Amino acid sequence: MTDERVVAVVVDVPLPHLDRPFDYTVPAELADDVAPGVRVKVPFAGRERDAWVVADGSAAAEAGGDGAGNGRRLAPIRRVTSAVPVLTPAVLALARDVADRYAGTLTDVLRFAVPSRHARTEQSVLGGTAVPDAAAGAPRATDDDVEAWAGTVGGRALLRRLGAGEAPRAAWSVPGGPDRARAGIAAAVAATRASGRGAIVVAGDAREAGRLADALEARLAEPVARLLASTGPAARYRAYLRVLLGECRVVVGTRSAAWAPVADLGLLAVWDDGDDLLIEQRAPYPHAAEVLAMRADAESAGMLIASFGRSTWAQHRLSTGWAVELRADRATVRRRVPRVEAPGEADLAREGPGALARIPTPAWRLVRETLDAGPVLVQVPRAGYVPALVCATCRAAARCQACAGPLRLVRSGPPSCGVCGRVQADWRCPACSQTRLRAVRIGSDRTAEELGRAFPQVPVVVSGQAAGVTDAVDAKPRLVIATPGAEPEAEHGYAGALLLDAAATTALPALDAGEEALRRWFAAAALVRSADDGGRVMLLGGPPAALAQTLVRWDPATFAERELEERRELAFPPAARLVAISGPAPAVADVLREAHLPPSADVLGPVPTGGDDDEVRALARAPLEDGLALTRAVRAALGVRSAHKRAGAVRVQADPRWLV
Repeated sequence: MTDERVVAVVVDVPLPHLDRPFDYTVPAELADDVAPGVRVKVPFAGRERDAWVVADGSAAAEAGGDGAGNGRRLAPIRRVTSAVPVLTPAVLALARDVADRYAGTLTDVLRFAVPSRHARTEQSVLGGTAVPDAAAGAPRATDDDVEAWAGTVGGRALLRRLGAGEAPRAAWSVPGGPDRARAGIAAAVAATRASGRGAIVVAGDAREAGRLADALEARLAEPVARLLASTGPAARYRAYLRVLLGECRVVVGTRSAAWAPVADLGLLAVWDDGDDLLIEQRAPYPHAAEVLAMRADAESAGMLIASFGRSTWAQHRLSTGWAVELRADRATVRRRVPRVEAPGEADLAREGPGALARIPTPAWRLVRETLDAGPVLVQVPRAGYVPALVCATCRAAARCQACAGPLRLVRSGPPSCGVCGRVQADWRCPACSQTRLRAVRIGSDRTAEELGRAFPQVPVVVSGQAAGVTDAVDAKPRLVIATPGAEPEAEHGYAGALLLDAAATTALPALDAGEEALRRWFAAAALVRSADDGGRVMLLGGPPAALAQTLVRWDPATFAERELEERRELAFPPAARLVAISGPAPAVADVLREAHLPPSADVLGPVPTGGDDDEVRALARAPLEDGLALTRAVRAALGVRSAHKRAGAVRVQADPRWLV
């Protein structure tokens, strides 16, 4: 028994109480292929299951396994799925930290951290080219690199420190359009590569990740790996293996790229960290920007948080001294951004009856004046034609008589249900028995129809999920109606932009509704030409004064500071650690009863979620210094419930950004 080789293995099972390594022996015929980081098949609970080898030899007992000397006969590994050690020590350590931070299990994290194996792709990559020298072809600084950071205090220092092999961390509010942002990120990556180190760049949107990759390939004289879920499992696994083998030292992609096995990391960059696409949709729901920050700490790497605005989470990093602010001076900001107007009620009242319209007279004037110079962007919060209806008499929400879903209009014809699709030609209000309907929300299709009638000689483009996302438009005059996140980029920038229905954008039932609204507005306004080039933006639809002034002044930092201070007063993330526990009332109560929360923690709720009759949500909250103890306590409670097979499925999310 003592002569047998023993390894620690993490078995891919979903049960929290089995979230630990187990010891297995290595058969002699598999000895050459079994190593830490490889995928294997092991017998477990009467079945053959997938597993990861996480430690070798005496490290098995140190990793928390059963140990080889406990008097039991250890089971042998059945077979090796792949002899390639795709789980590196750095990624394994990060996955453990993320599991602790988000009250999840290690195998849950590994499912999305390491892409699924694709055997044919693996064979082709392993038989490919030799690994290049890490420092070969290292780029040198150019005038374009300096220009990208001109006018930004600390920008040149960032490049200098990255080039010297240091690990600076910064948050950058970009004063200008997307080309400047990409040039700045490319300059930072080039400086990092000049020091011989690797870099990872993450964006929430696949379109933006592709544009960043294009910018980096144009700047660097070396291949750039693209880790995008949209490219399919084979392409993602190929890119992952190329990075693992050292063929690519720069990775660009969506949230999964945060886990790329880049050796000797020098820089981790995230674009638009407020984008909810950066939140993993599988348990334990980590946010890619937080994963990158944790990795920067663990691997002593630099980090750049870049966006047009400023998230509360980025502001928190600045307030704690973890990162420094890169901010352009006011003269540079005024020169590079468009002129923004946000007419209030008093301003519009001087325009007469036209002021009461959804698109008031000043907005029509802006469109007419700027269309002569190029395309005009119109951002609409909602897609569709008329996505929401109410009773014209009592204003009660119009709902489907079959499933209670909201009614909508799709161009001509009677209203239909937005959930089940049933036509409601004979709809009658259950509150007042009237049959007339009134639109309370106007979608992108209806907006395009109205603008098309007003400017019949101008082409109209609709960009959104339903109509299809347009990637780019040329510099010719045209009207582009888009929902947030689907705005195409215009050659030489838009001449003007209207941001409609601001009140609807800020009315989201979430703690970060104002922050999210600003993120959408800044992203759209940044696509417009600078004020020096005649670019104009108008914000309409009753925005809150504080948000309107933030956009008019192009000052996201001040709003982020105020928002963070309010979060501190409320003891909400990111100023505190919070875990949301949702599920049937008895199950949530059971979790709270089993969880040995730190003394500093308190519990809010449980309260009904508004969904299923019995579903409730409780919030367990603790100061940041006790945050890890809080998440570990909740995870331990889930393990107790799992071991005793207690009824009721519970969903746990740490620091959810949807807080209401």
